[in-house]
Amino acid sequence: MIRVRVAVVGAGFAGVAMARRLAAADESFVVLERRPGIGGTWHDNRYPGVACDVPAHLYGYSDIAHPGFSRVFAPGSEILEYLQDAAAPVADRIMLSTRLESADWDGSGWRLTTSRGPVEAEVLVMAAGRLTEPRLPEVPGTFDGPVVHTARWDDDLDLDGARVAVVGTGASGVQIVPELARRAESVVVLQRSAPFILPKGDRAYAEAEIALFERQPDRLAGLRADLMRETEEVFAQRAGDGRAEARARALDHLAAQVPDPVLRAALTPDHEFGCKRVLFSDDFYSTLRMPHVRHVSGALTAYEPGAVIAADRSRHEVDVVVAATGFHTTRQPYAELITGRDGISLDQYWSQGMRAYASTAVHGFPNLFVLDGPNATLAHNSAVLMIEAQADYVASALPWTAHGPLEVSAEAEQRYIDELQERSTVWTSGCHNWYVDERSGRQVLLWPGKAQEFRDRFGCFDPAPFGVVESTGA
Repeated sequence: MIRVRVAVVGAGFAGVAMARRLAAADESFVVLERRPGIGGTWHDNRYPGVACDVPAHLYGYSDIAHPGFSRVFAPGSEILEYLQDAAAPVADRIMLSTRLESADWDGSGWRLTTSRGPVEAEVLVMAAGRLTEPRLPEVPGTFDGPVVHTARWDDDLDLDGARVAVVGTGASGVQIVPELARRAESVVVLQRSAPFILPKGDRAYAEAEIALFERQPDRLAGLRADLMRETEEVFAQRAGDGRAEARARALDHLAAQVPDPVLRAALTPDHEFGCKRVLFSDDFYSTLRMPHVRHVSGALTAYEPGAVIAADRSRHEVDVVVAATGFHTTRQPYAELITGRDGISLDQYWSQGMRAYASTAVHGFPNLFVLDGPNATLAHNSAVLMIEAQADYVASALPWTAHGPLEVSAEAEQRYIDELQERSTVWTSGCHNWYVDERSGRQVLLWPGKAQEFRDRFGCFDPAPFGVVESTGA
């Protein structure tokens, strides 16, 4: 039996941020991680071409600079290495290959069952992330070759000279297609809907630049501040008055790289700019013009032995299928494992969509905090900025739990949800996207404002919306 003050589930960016704050406060804690290694989504995603679409020197902890990033937009392997280094001081508190099986509120704390035995904790912090469970195509038929999701990449998969089908043109799709085209005999890209794509402007840092960052930390801090300011200004291009200008830039990028009017028409989005995730790539469009790459406007509709069938009924003989089809986003699997004050699971409470006050605390679940969960990510800036604010919020709430378990009021939670929905119209009308819960029509993933606003409002715990739950004992 392990007894701690705080149990954290997940060792990606959110879990490591929380662990570092708990260690600094000299709290008793443990981090449970189901994977065999640290890194969360960056541990899972190892597909060719994986990289961040936020500048590397902004996509990191504010107090841990890394002057050695090789590119403006870091490859996934470098982000994973960064996280591993950041976690090193708390690595002895992280239990790898440890899966949460259940978490039950017993009246005074949380009783956890895990794949390595029971854990008792006063406070439970879920840092399991949003993009954890891959969504695979559910179509009739059987394919007799490898079918691999980008988030479950097989490092032994031989793609040299293979005929490859890529299903999906979301963020992972536009990254992997150019890499596969360099190795495969042929690539067919099945597109359900065309995304807006802006030029990425990626480049390698020169050795002299990296050396300058190493010698002059203030220069690197200044770059981060500039990136923060510039990226915050992008918010208007996703959900404000700047959308028309950004849309024009995306269409200009398409026109410049795809002169063929037929292909260009097939790659032109039919939804409002910003309603779906806006992507970044310098080479996706040009790759589609290569003679051995074929673009198909239509989703995958069926498998056959050695072939895929698209919505236009075209048949394509392939050896490998790569599913760049995203994740189950609006219904998190960990919610089924957590049972709150009234014997109701978190999944049941979220039956009409995920919800949490300050995107962090859930009514009916005392001393539970959720990081990187409901309405806690961004469409324009680094999610790490949000994660840091949430970790600070939880750390500053912990002293209050000494007076008894904390629970946010239903009224405060509902007011917050109402505010978010009033500010989310750009994502709840005009297209189908993975931010909106289909059961309720609510937008449940994005914070509908700038990162700094969230940090100012929720970077420190305010007890006013909370009550102290009377402890009933074990």
